[in-house]
Amino acid sequence: MEQLKNTLRDSAGMRWFILVLISSLMFSTYYFQDFFSPLRELMETDLGINSEEFGRIIGLTTIANMFGMIILGGIILDKWGIRLAGIAFGSLATVGGVVTAMASAGVFGEEKSVVLWGLIIGRVLFGSGLEVVCVIVSRTIVKWFKNYELALAMAINMGFGRLGSALAIAISLDIAGVAVAPAVVFAASLIGLSMLFFLVYLIFDVKLDKQTGAGNKVTDPEEDFKLSDLTKLVTNKSFVYIALLCVAFYSAVFPFIQYAPDLLVNKFGFSYMLPPNSTIVLFGSEALGSVMVYLVVFVFALSVTLVPSNLKGRTAKYGSVILIISSFAVIVYLARDILGQWMVNGPKTASLIPLGTIIFTPIFGSLVDRKGKAASLMIVGSLLLIFAHVSLSLFNSPILAYLGLLSLGVAFSLVPAAMWPSVAKIVPENRLGTAYASMFTVQNWGLGAFFWGIGALLYKVNPEVVTSIADVRNRLQEQGLSGAEVSDKIKLMQQSGELPYYDYTWPILMLVVCGIISMFLALQLKKADKEQGYGLEVLNEES
Repeated sequence: MEQLKNTLRDSAGMRWFILVLISSLMFSTYYFQDFFSPLRELMETDLGINSEEFGRIIGLTTIANMFGMIILGGIILDKWGIRLAGIAFGSLATVGGVVTAMASAGVFGEEKSVVLWGLIIGRVLFGSGLEVVCVIVSRTIVKWFKNYELALAMAINMGFGRLGSALAIAISLDIAGVAVAPAVVFAASLIGLSMLFFLVYLIFDVKLDKQTGAGNKVTDPEEDFKLSDLTKLVTNKSFVYIALLCVAFYSAVFPFIQYAPDLLVNKFGFSYMLPPNSTIVLFGSEALGSVMVYLVVFVFALSVTLVPSNLKGRTAKYGSVILIISSFAVIVYLARDILGQWMVNGPKTASLIPLGTIIFTPIFGSLVDRKGKAASLMIVGSLLLIFAHVSLSLFNSPILAYLGLLSLGVAFSLVPAAMWPSVAKIVPENRLGTAYASMFTVQNWGLGAFFWGIGALLYKVNPEVVTSIADVRNRLQEQGLSGAEVSDKIKLMQQSGELPYYDYTWPILMLVVCGIISMFLALQLKKADKEQGYGLEVLNEES
């Protein structure tokens, strides 16, 4: 039978429309993952949730993935197909968001213990769907873009996720104001909206399957998970080194991002709130004004990396880069006063870490393709990670804080750009699904430990701060002040010196150990590669 030539996926406009629909899931789930980051202090003053309990809420988000949810989700995806798996795990994440929002608003009760357990249960449900949703989105992109602009589509999809993280850190406090609940409701609403977009996508997915004669399931026996594959992986020392490197490195990055705004405020004197003359208002909303700024940065980041790659000729490529950078520089110059205020604001500054990866990750990925040296670049990235956390833990200099954050952002782009392509060299293609699922599962053990561990250690080494804030909060509540009024009063007392700030030295110094372990594992990986000959240090074209 003659193969159909005109299907929905053959239309460029339809492919990119589909990408926007499904990338909304990446945006919303990454947003929900990180939106609590700038709210740590507000959760203590508004809800009475201290740093250890905050860490517990964030850490338990990964609990299901620690016990194989990602592997189970991959199996279900293979057996059920994109549509059923997407509905199942997307709905699970959505329900988790709704439960979290209801708990924060006191729907289940206003006692601290009830709110705390409601938040934990909501985050556990959300986390159970989170990673599998990301896998489903990636699988969907392959379905629509294979033999077309697959790499470009993957890069843009990653950009949507990073934009979600950046905006979550940047605007959650703007939305919250003086109470936690509005920010949680907004974050949960984003997941619900993206699920509606996914349901719209299903209409086109059904039509595409009818056009191509494909069934509802995505079946590839070669990619099915097999327990026997794990034995082959754990006996390959190069894979063991890179899997452990993945755990150590991400444990020093993702948990840090959750605490970065609070660190910058408590240790380096950054602010939580922006002064009135440093906000951008769009349609009467400061949050929308902030969103517009980050969208401009997002468009610049994608343009400077993607436009030149689609032009022919060195002159056209260099000319486009110069034009894009010049245009962005003019915008930055015009907004220099406002951006200057933003650079001393904790949430706004911390949000630049995930946003910066949109620019740097494609650049470093191209470097690995053209130059090789993947293991060596992982060593460099680990060194940058060590420098970053030493600067942010042992010193009180704002200049070192900026340098530390910059180093962390570069490392956050450099190591993943070198690490993930290296896995494909170490592991045969028919076992890549098992390899990635195993790495993500083990990685979540590290994330869960450090999400909670930073908060628990912060609580442990600051007993006087915890006690002081709790006593003042109780006294103000007895006077009849609302949660919002209590929050405002405590912030003013900290600024005036009546209440102490948290000391982050030991919690962040703990992450230096992760950097040292990462560097050791990268060195061992480079040594093992010389013995096993996977070609991590050579060009992709030559390996």
